[in-house]
Amino acid sequence: MTAHSDNHDWLKQVQEEALEPELPICDPHHHLWDFRTGATQPRYLLHEMVADLAPPTVGGGHNIRSTVFIECGAMFAKDKPYAFQPIGETEFVKGIAAMSDSGMYGETRIAAGIVGTVDLKIGDESADVLDAQIEAAGGRFRGIRLGALWHKEDAIRNHRTNPPEHMLLRDDFRQGFKHLASRQMTFEAWLCHEQIPDVTALARAFPDTTIILDHFGGPLGIGSYAGRQDEVFEIWKPLVDELATCPNVMAKLGGLNMDVNGFGWDEQAKPPTGQALADATRRYFDHMIEKFGVNRCMFESNFPVDKLSCSYTNLWNSFKIMTKGYSSDERAALFHDSAARVYRL
Repeated sequence: MTAHSDNHDWLKQVQEEALEPELPICDPHHHLWDFRTGATQPRYLLHEMVADLAPPTVGGGHNIRSTVFIECGAMFAKDKPYAFQPIGETEFVKGIAAMSDSGMYGETRIAAGIVGTVDLKIGDESADVLDAQIEAAGGRFRGIRLGALWHKEDAIRNHRTNPPEHMLLRDDFRQGFKHLASRQMTFEAWLCHEQIPDVTALARAFPDTTIILDHFGGPLGIGSYAGRQDEVFEIWKPLVDELATCPNVMAKLGGLNMDVNGFGWDEQAKPPTGQALADATRRYFDHMIEKFGVNRCMFESNFPVDKLSCSYTNLWNSFKIMTKGYSSDERAALFHDSAARVYRL
């Protein structure tokens, strides 16, 4: 039986038809997990994702051709040494990907690419763990994410791995990071907007490694940043402008509907429409695309995390609304081709 999110009834209040359902999409950022305490959807496995991709009550969803799984600390192998425990997550996702490949669950190739994790702070030992991850994924492994989100305020949660401040600048981290490029592995940078200069420094130190900025670099909207959205946006702009000068950096456009961003959609009586989402977040999308260009940008769902605020269908509708004036080639890059190229799908 498919499990529902805790806000299922709330989301049902605003159900839209998928706009332009023929447009091919690669969703390069989603998670899969079970028993996730505190999540809007504690269980999010194959059946739950399929239900989001093609909601039967609305007559079908968007044309999601493939997806990329991003690590989330699920199903770590407790019987392995610490450094190798994340391989359990890769094995778990590989199994779901194999189910998807059967065609029994729809045409979408779920987890066609896998981004796992390695604690790069272990230095040169990271090389052996990377090789084990690549082998475990059976040809699907594309890179790693090691969350760097750190903030001094208690109201702003650090990444679940409790990273040290300025982790991306540390020698031990970089000793592990240097092993990515020779293996064609990407690195996902997840942090808050004040840490974006650390990504810029990392990208310049390792120009042969592709770095992907997750979720616009995490513009904050809670704690001392609550009610300061315009100010935060003006602080954020020059930081991403400088980052965009690094040709080895890609940008993921999405993940703005988490509680940390402060839009407060989940506190409203009804969930947002695609148009409402577009109106509230458009300036971030417009600026990022202007600075990075469509060939270095990719839309993402960040599901089921962003399900706190909106449905999968409405989210992708918002992306389509924001790009109505773009050419067909530009939209192909943003919705599918950039992600498919970077993740070698």
